[in-house]
Amino acid sequence: MPDESKSELVKKIGERIRRLRKEMNLSQEQLAERSGLHTNYVGQVERGEKNLTLETLEKVVGGIDLSLEELFRYIGPMKQKDALSQIVELLIERSSEDQKMALSVLKSVMEWEEKKPARSNQYAAAVSELSVKP
Repeated sequence: MPDESKSELVKKIGERIRRLRKEMNLSQEQLAERSGLHTNYVGQVERGEKNLTLETLEKVVGGIDLSLEELFRYIGPMKQKDALSQIVELLIERSSEDQKMALSVLKSVMEWEEKKPARSNQYAAAVSELSVKP
């Protein structure tokens, strides 16, 4: 694995741990205590500065009452920037309230887009009715 990909993965894992810790309203100190790790180490992990062993990763996810599967569930493919990946990336760090709002907005936009041809036809019909015939 190239160093760039490795550091990207380490950063994604750290960001996910930070987000989950904050969702649980835990400080780094509290997570460190629950995980049996040093506070500085937890901070370095969250910033993507430390490579974790599987053993240490298990301690961290245990400290936030999570399984390894749940931790990796939302860590997406590397270097993929298609539209869906970008949407997921934007929403993954948001609260569930923000995610629900974004979903509602997206649904509204999609419904509006689906009705677009009908609106165009209605507009054309209205314009032709208003046209003055010679």
